[in-house]
Amino acid sequence: RSSDLGKHAPSFTLEDLSGNKHSLADYKGHALAINFWATWCTPCKIETPWLIDLRNKYAAQGFEVLGISADDIDRKNPRKLSDEKQEIARFVRRMRIPYPVLIDGDSISDSYGGLDALPTTFFLNRKGTVVAAQLGMTTKDELERNIKKALGN
Repeated sequence: RSSDLGKHAPSFTLEDLSGNKHSLADYKGHALAINFWATWCTPCKIETPWLIDLRNKYAAQGFEVLGISADDIDRKNPRKLSDEKQEIARFVRRMRIPYPVLIDGDSISDSYGGLDALPTTFFLNRKGTVVAAQLGMTTKDELERNIKKALGN
């Protein structure tokens, strides 16, 4: 959203599917796309392969994607949590996602203005400033333009 442009992205720490913690600070110095998505989101299934292609194309320039699952996570019910993680893991395997996928995106969605549409992607420059934001699905060309903006190209 335009209100986020030029601001520092809100910091966060989330777990990946293995339980390892990733914080935004870990990626200091990288240009980033923070991509909120969900396994049930049809546009996300279309956009994810584009993000993978572009991530692989620009990784050598210091670009990374953080995929943040907005799927529901039930931390109070271990069996349900295990099923939910398996569902996300299946999506990651099926799509062959090479970048970090973090769970429990709902826990940070408010600091990112709420998720009115999925996918929602924020593009950050190497200083952590939001230089572009995309609500809902876009085109591969538009993703690439925003990545170049994040890289300062």
